[in-house]
Amino acid sequence: MQFHASTGTKRVTISNGGGAGGGCFWEVMKVKGSTRRFSYRSVLPTVILLGVILPFLYIRTAFLALDSTSFCSSLADCIRWRLGPTLFGGRESSPELREELLTALIEARDEGERGGAGGGGGGGGAGMQGGSVSFNELVMEMTSKRPDIKGFAFKTKLMLMKMERKVQLARHEELIYWHFASYGIPRSIHCLCLKLAEEYSINALARAPLPPPELVSCLADYSYLHIVLLTDNILAASVAVSSAIKNSAHPEKFVFHLVTDKKTYAPMHAWFALNPVAPAVIEVKGLHQFDWPHEVNVGVEEMLEIHRSTWSRYYYNSLREGRRKEFEEGELTRRLDASRPSSFSLLNHLRIYLPELFPELKKIIFLDDDVVVQRDLSPLWELDLNGRVIGAVVNSSSGEGESERNHCSPGRRYGDFLNFSNPLIYSEFEYDHCAWLYGMNVFDLQAWRGTSITEKYHHWLKLNLDSGFTLWRPGALPPALVAFQGHVHPIDPSWHMAGLGQQPFEVGLRMLEDASVIHFSGPAKPWLDIGSPELRNLWNIYLNFSSDFIRDCKIIE
Repeated sequence: MQFHASTGTKRVTISNGGGAGGGCFWEVMKVKGSTRRFSYRSVLPTVILLGVILPFLYIRTAFLALDSTSFCSSLADCIRWRLGPTLFGGRESSPELREELLTALIEARDEGERGGAGGGGGGGGAGMQGGSVSFNELVMEMTSKRPDIKGFAFKTKLMLMKMERKVQLARHEELIYWHFASYGIPRSIHCLCLKLAEEYSINALARAPLPPPELVSCLADYSYLHIVLLTDNILAASVAVSSAIKNSAHPEKFVFHLVTDKKTYAPMHAWFALNPVAPAVIEVKGLHQFDWPHEVNVGVEEMLEIHRSTWSRYYYNSLREGRRKEFEEGELTRRLDASRPSSFSLLNHLRIYLPELFPELKKIIFLDDDVVVQRDLSPLWELDLNGRVIGAVVNSSSGEGESERNHCSPGRRYGDFLNFSNPLIYSEFEYDHCAWLYGMNVFDLQAWRGTSITEKYHHWLKLNLDSGFTLWRPGALPPALVAFQGHVHPIDPSWHMAGLGQQPFEVGLRMLEDASVIHFSGPAKPWLDIGSPELRNLWNIYLNFSSDFIRDCKIIE
């Protein structure tokens, strides 16, 4: 008996006769060749697809297993933790989880702020002591205890606060060490002073008059270009003078007036007596050699006492070991700047008495000792100040000076130096007014004598003292900004590039080469170990390496 069924290309025959076993099997099902051809075409693409996907899945699974060992205990957990949220629509990728985590973080922040306000920061500190000390410990703690989202947010916040505190303390320590390194006297410079002082006492040439008697008349001759330095640094003064002479078109027209203190007078005199600056003329004078009127002496002593009080307040009261941690990095830097010896040095503040120091001069160029002159200063001397007292580079990024109040260089507005929350400052000055640079200036002393600049300076010093030193940030520039208000003539910015003693100092080599005077203002002086080696070369080229004193004291090793 046979039964036949046909559907298109397939034919099935069922039979109960004619043998058994294999014959019956072949008689049960017969499929035409077209069906076998269809199966072959399906298998080949499938094999190719599996050959591409399976290696990728293997590599991906291995990566998850290695990358997620801190977060899961088994490979299955890792796959479910990493792939589950995205492949299976797990809860971790849902908006509800993100909202819950955000809410927990905000609660952790707000609770920390309330605790800090209520307990003076004690609660936050206690919490940080109990927090995880590293990310690995946080992961271990969170995976073992399985806390909720809010607990995770609090633990993370405490860990980050602790890490941030450590970074802040490290930065503070760096600033403190930098501060101490900036005002220390290198052994080589101390050696130079001692050897020159000895030479002054035993060598008549080292005591030769400066200037020689035949050139004394040049000291008050207005046809000469007069340059003033107030310094107790022999090495720095030698570089400033040498660079100005070497880059001058007519050095025979230059007269240098060096004013120093009593302890440095002998070695300073010996250096310039043994290393002549001819054809220029130089005068070295100690403060003990000036014969000032009584009222000038009283004013100088009063000024110095106020500046020393400022130093005492910001150093002894504010920089004690227990209070250093209270300041932000910028505030700590400013307080450290105020505590430098130069902040209460008489020579640093005597510039306000330039008309009294040089009563016979009508005009001078003033230089700080940490400058290098790279261009002839004669055009600066010939500059018309238009009736103003001081010519200075104004810190305006546009280079146009005082009128460009909206283009001040960063950190160089009056508001960055003066306290405009005080009515005395707010009513007298403009917050967005651009500050000017000290350290390379031209002064019309004759015009200065016709003003009340010095008296105004003393008046504001007393106001600052009476206000508890709250009118301005400590330093030599803020009171000068107040006193010279309305008497500043902006000069071309290429005359003075300052800030080479700051770290980091980023400026193009072309700008450095084009500047007439480069100023190593800041703690990283070129004669210190913390000075920039790249910038130091601009200063070293003017050192007198032929001097036995320079070689014996190993100024440059």
